[in-house]
Amino acid sequence: MTAPRMMKLGAFVHETGQHVAAWRHPDAYAESGTNFAQAADVAQTAERGLFDLFFLADSAAVSVFGSPDSRGRMAKTVKFEPITMLSALAAVTSRIGLVATTSSTYNEPYTLARQFASLDHISGGRAGWNLVTSNNEAEAFNHGRDQHVAHADRYDRASEFAEIVTGLWDSWEPDAFIRDKESGVYFDPAKMHTLNHRGPYFAVRGPLNVAASPQGRPVLVQAGASDIGRDLAARTAEVVFTAQTTFEQASGFYADVMNRLPAYGRSPDEVRILPGIYPVVGRTEAEAREKFDFLQSLIHPSVGISVLEHTIGVGGLSAYPLDGPVPDMGDTNGPLSRQRLLLEAARRDNLTLWELCLLNAGPRGHLLAVGTPSQIADVMEHWFRNGAADGFNVMPAWLPGSLRDFVDMVVPELQRRGLFRTEYEAATLRGNLGLGVPHPRWRKD
Repeated sequence: MTAPRMMKLGAFVHETGQHVAAWRHPDAYAESGTNFAQAADVAQTAERGLFDLFFLADSAAVSVFGSPDSRGRMAKTVKFEPITMLSALAAVTSRIGLVATTSSTYNEPYTLARQFASLDHISGGRAGWNLVTSNNEAEAFNHGRDQHVAHADRYDRASEFAEIVTGLWDSWEPDAFIRDKESGVYFDPAKMHTLNHRGPYFAVRGPLNVAASPQGRPVLVQAGASDIGRDLAARTAEVVFTAQTTFEQASGFYADVMNRLPAYGRSPDEVRILPGIYPVVGRTEAEAREKFDFLQSLIHPSVGISVLEHTIGVGGLSAYPLDGPVPDMGDTNGPLSRQRLLLEAARRDNLTLWELCLLNAGPRGHLLAVGTPSQIADVMEHWFRNGAADGFNVMPAWLPGSLRDFVDMVVPELQRRGLFRTEYEAATLRGNLGLGVPHPRWRKD
């Protein structure tokens, strides 16, 4: 008998929460970007909720958007380096997957492959890499460049980058290390595989000096919804993180990515698509709305504008009246898909500039769900059962409260409906996601 299909859940975590004013909530962990105990508590809460993965948002730069006043009001400014953070979290968790966002634009593939392979060993097979090409243009200034790499070039580089990383993860067969003290043989050289990659962007010999992954390979996650991003997802990703605000958008995205898989010799069984959801949960609908409105009331106007500029990659919006229409603008060289998504919402709903700021302040282009556990589960179930999602990346508004609300109220409702696990199925991230081990390059069959 075939087991019922179950939702997969990620906890997508910014330092203090997804909302731009999260740190101002009276009960928020305002220091979690520099306080490991707070971060550990959040990860353990997600594991208590049986989440598949703890998904760490990251950027390798302080945002340069906005005025000095707005930047001084931002909490998402300092943060732990993600591999360091997740390696520490591996010691205080046991089952939840540990996914880090790391850019292919401003890293080297050998170093990244080594870091994630090491994390996979440290965690016992729970590592995942979220491949991004960087949506924060300020990262260029920290890596020897005067401007961000062009959008298309970033994705061409990312495709080759991912090919190298996965190839390096196949450097060793699982039984390569004999470690026979009596004979003096430590490993079998025939089971070591050298990559010898040479391409337009990189030349990497290999092999990787980390043994084969406990889960075959770390799980490869990809976040990008532009046309070129969808192609990269279809070619490489095992988990796709996407931003969609309506069921129609999400189901269209889901079908499009799945339809692209055969061109790369892949099947839907190899991919899980997890749209972001920003849930605000209350015991009653009125309580949920009160929670939502309270956080919205904490947004300073300069912060709302600054965060919108960062999200869509366009500066100078403070020159326009907040109660006026959203100005016309050309395509960004930053987060192109997110810009188009938000501008489409502004045109569709005839939003003022400030209304777009408010819309962006929490969900930032993701699905907003405000209501009771049953109402939020209704939305999730509809998307899950009707071809729009394999699960969700849950984006708590503020931490730890919003995540605790979801774990304590929504997870039991999903379990009651038979949509979500009541215990972990496996010890590895790949096992809990129901993903097989990719065919290693050294295997000939």
